[in-house]
Amino acid sequence: MVVLFLGFSSGLPLALSGGTLQAWLTVEGVDIKTIGLFTLVGLPYTLKFLWSPLLDRFVVPLFGRRRGWIWVFQISLIVLIFAMSTISPAKVPWVFALLAFGLAFFSSSQDIVVDAYRTEVLKEKERGLGAAVSVTGYRIAMLVSGAFALILSEISGWRVTYMIMAGLMLVGMTAVALGPEPDDPGIPPKTLAEAVGGPLVEFFSRDGAWLLLALIVLYKLGDAFAGSLTTSFLIRGVGFSLGEVGAINKGMGLAATIAGALFGGALMVRLGLFRALLFFGILQAISNLSFMVLAWVGKSYAMLVFTIGFENLAGGMGTAAFVAFLMALCNHNFTATQFALFSALASLGRVFVGPAAGVLVDEFGWLLFFLTTFFAAIPGLILLWKMRDNIQSLEKEEGRQSHAS
Repeated sequence: MVVLFLGFSSGLPLALSGGTLQAWLTVEGVDIKTIGLFTLVGLPYTLKFLWSPLLDRFVVPLFGRRRGWIWVFQISLIVLIFAMSTISPAKVPWVFALLAFGLAFFSSSQDIVVDAYRTEVLKEKERGLGAAVSVTGYRIAMLVSGAFALILSEISGWRVTYMIMAGLMLVGMTAVALGPEPDDPGIPPKTLAEAVGGPLVEFFSRDGAWLLLALIVLYKLGDAFAGSLTTSFLIRGVGFSLGEVGAINKGMGLAATIAGALFGGALMVRLGLFRALLFFGILQAISNLSFMVLAWVGKSYAMLVFTIGFENLAGGMGTAAFVAFLMALCNHNFTATQFALFSALASLGRVFVGPAAGVLVDEFGWLLFFLTTFFAAIPGLILLWKMRDNIQSLEKEEGRQSHAS
């Protein structure tokens, strides 16, 4: 329950400095150039690994090593979200931009410490389901601060909407107050230099460190490749309407992702980390082929429902296993920095496949594009099989630590 609430607390601020904020600016009549510049306020989410060593090194003397920082960031977020509700983005756009940037900074900082706390507090057998529950809380929060906030703004106005969103951050603060301390919270680095260099030294002292990093980049690459142009494909490539895409791709897709994450997390208790990564990774790759079938058969509602359901279900299962894998890789002395670095590395695929995807579709069409996304998933699966001894040794080590504690 604590992990679920903290997942909600992490996901809530994201849209408030992104899509929902953009909608508010548009309604207020802010010019498009300024709205474009506002997208830069999201930079902290990409660069959060730069200050993560500070959160490993220093401890807030309240609620323990991780929960103290989470509490500080949550209070800061409540203040900033409430402050945004009191001013007009059209009248003082740069003050509003400064508040939005602060919101993104403290939100991404909260993410660092929530990831670290979740990694440390969950036992090895709990990690798959814990990751799934965290993803569920995160997605629900994004729905609340995204779609629900837009609907609420039409009824109560933007200021009341942001005030309500500030109040909802109390969910996360409750979780901090009630949350247990990890059995192994790790030992904070003694110096800032150790906090910066220690995570890298520790990780690269392991066997197969470079191959593990490559696996982090490649495991979800095919999934990211296919997802980069899904909306454009459904609208332009097959001819579904905006409403149909919204209801099925976004609505049903979200439900399928949550169901997949929860089912995958529960299944991991039996399968273990390596077998779950392999099985779910194969499902992710095959689910990309369902888009190829949809491109071949054309506008079919039955095929659309099957494709979106299958792809999101497999993607949710893969995400649960992948997050559990990242948690297993972290040394508890440097959890904040290592998890932030690993997750930043994992996002590289999503950043760079977009331009290549557009070129492939333009040159070869949708059928061959989705076939290519299937093949893009294969190197990660081959590398996963090659690294099976390393991953199974992670499981054994975690099992020994859990048994000892």
